[in-house]
Amino acid sequence: MDIIKVLSEEFKLKPFQVKNTVQLLDEGNTIPFIARYRKEQTGELQDVVIRELSNRLNYLRNLEARKEEVIRLIDEQGKLTEELKEEILAAETLQRVDDLYRPYRPKRRTRATIAKEKGLEPLAEIIFNQSLDGEEFKKAILSFIDEEKGVNNEEEALAGAMDIIAEMVSDDADYREVLKKIINDKGIIEVEAVDKEEKSVYEMYYEYKEPVKSIANHRILAINRGEKEKKLKVSLSIDTDLIELLIDKIVKDKEKDTAIYIERAIEDGYKRLLFPSLEREIRNNLTERAEEEAIKVFAINLKPLLMQPPIKGKTVMGIDPGYRTGCKVAVVDETGKLLDYTTVYPTEPQNQVEETKEELKKLIDKYSVDIIAIGNGTASRETELVVADTIKEIDREVSYIIVSEAGASVYSASEVGVKEFPDLDVSIRGAISIGRRLQDPLAELVKIDPKHIGVGQYQHDLNQGKLDETLKGVVEDCVNTVGVDLNTASPSLLKYVSGISTRVANSLVKYREENGKFTNRKQLLQVKGLGEKTFVQCAGFLRIPDGDNPLDNTAVHPESYEVAEELLKIDYTKEDLKTIAEKLDVGLPTLQDIIKELEKPGRDPRDELPKPILRQDVLKMEDLKKDMVLNGTVRNVVDFGAFVDIGVKSDGLVHISQLSDKFVKHPKEVVQVGDIVKVRVIDIDIERGRISLSMKEV
Repeated sequence: MDIIKVLSEEFKLKPFQVKNTVQLLDEGNTIPFIARYRKEQTGELQDVVIRELSNRLNYLRNLEARKEEVIRLIDEQGKLTEELKEEILAAETLQRVDDLYRPYRPKRRTRATIAKEKGLEPLAEIIFNQSLDGEEFKKAILSFIDEEKGVNNEEEALAGAMDIIAEMVSDDADYREVLKKIINDKGIIEVEAVDKEEKSVYEMYYEYKEPVKSIANHRILAINRGEKEKKLKVSLSIDTDLIELLIDKIVKDKEKDTAIYIERAIEDGYKRLLFPSLEREIRNNLTERAEEEAIKVFAINLKPLLMQPPIKGKTVMGIDPGYRTGCKVAVVDETGKLLDYTTVYPTEPQNQVEETKEELKKLIDKYSVDIIAIGNGTASRETELVVADTIKEIDREVSYIIVSEAGASVYSASEVGVKEFPDLDVSIRGAISIGRRLQDPLAELVKIDPKHIGVGQYQHDLNQGKLDETLKGVVEDCVNTVGVDLNTASPSLLKYVSGISTRVANSLVKYREENGKFTNRKQLLQVKGLGEKTFVQCAGFLRIPDGDNPLDNTAVHPESYEVAEELLKIDYTKEDLKTIAEKLDVGLPTLQDIIKELEKPGRDPRDELPKPILRQDVLKMEDLKKDMVLNGTVRNVVDFGAFVDIGVKSDGLVHISQLSDKFVKHPKEVVQVGDIVKVRVIDIDIERGRISLSMKEV
């Protein structure tokens, strides 16, 4: 297989783009580095495309390796034919290779292998090939009766031969391929309740049918979960008589005496072996497809969440709400340094509302608090009411915002949290995290395992290895897009920088603690474990705001410093950039990137995004009216719509059908996490705490 050609066709790229990208990956370059600093070689491929291409490259290489292995294993059995070898080499999926290998794969003892041990394989071939009939066939059967081998009569000989045929038909790659296509096209997923009387979240699936070819990914995952929890029974059915189809395909002459035995073997093999195997395979494929899509949605949601614009230069009060144990309060300065903390009890059962207001006012006044960040978990809205009232009673301009606290408790109890604040209570660490994630969402959220950040759906049902790898890639892309302050970044943030491992991240912080601030990028080479190769990968993504060289606070790579310095000597605004690129012996994309950095040194790409909605007064669910238009923040995007925070207790749902006047295949086409959107209220169910919203005609 010409992998470069296959990838070029699949991704609709020029061969040079694929060839160079593959070479760069094979040389050990990271994806962020390739995307940012090797644009000429890749034809300016984005990091997302390079990541997808890298994944597909790995699959195709694994496919080639598997083909070689299967060919070797069959050849060692002395059963490899030229025709079979060609079929294996032509296979386009791992599943097809495994199907072709299936008849030759060593098996545990089955009815067929026991029959073969009794010497009945030649009889099975006589029956299957319909090579004998009449008296000759009867004589042949008798010749296989052998009490020593455990074949005591004709019936046992025929039964053993039919077991062999049943397994042979079930293992045949071509029959499986034909049936799979038919089941995928005409099969029905049927779902029923284990106990119809039991109330559960799966009630819509208690009597449910949907075609295999059209079932939505989120329904597959919901049905799988219901089955796992023993609430649902799931099966696959098909109207087409596949047994008859196989008989017509296999039996050459239905008039011969052997025909009836082939038909019985096919029927037995289909019911006992083939259909159960295909059912498992098709359901596994559906699950794999659904998981891949769910992981993609998770990744799509995570990126804008991490890339939310930071609120810089503000003193923030973080509140982690609670009932019995109270609300934990932490004040952090504009750099995220902890100034003070306390616990207040405005909610049930203590209801110390006035005392809480006084305590909050004291802290706001003492530390000149600008914004209050309230976690969106338990007791969030009750706490919000108290905060809103407090703000009304003070002269200072203070706003508040509801912040997703997903993962705050994970951070609080983590090794990172303990290391940062060893003497603090777990819950106080949560309040600090809530405040800091408003100041710099990316720097704070990287301390938490991405799958605990609270976007996506069915995260615990997904392939955890694939999910972790995908989300790690998203975090890596975000961190390197923004860049990292070398003198303030935590090890949690540094480890996502291109080329830097956890060990090197810790070494960087240790060097900083022992030697003071970095003043230039060259000092990176003095850090233990950071060699020339790592320096090349990471240097451009690490910033030194007040260093010796202003270029160290930009995304200009040290390898391009000479070009940048030459560029500063000429008026590049009046000359043709292509001419300048030729003169300076640099690629045009790299030159354009250098110019952008020189024009806005130290720029943060997140600053160009819309800022979060800050509030000063609370909105209750009872205040909502039908057709009311509100601004909201998209909190989560799932297959069936988007959840939007409009400032009341529950996030409202914009169903996929209400996202746009045009047809929407998936909500991600219209919205992403963090978007500020205008929505119209179309239904309010106060009892169930549900709000239906629309973005149509707003």
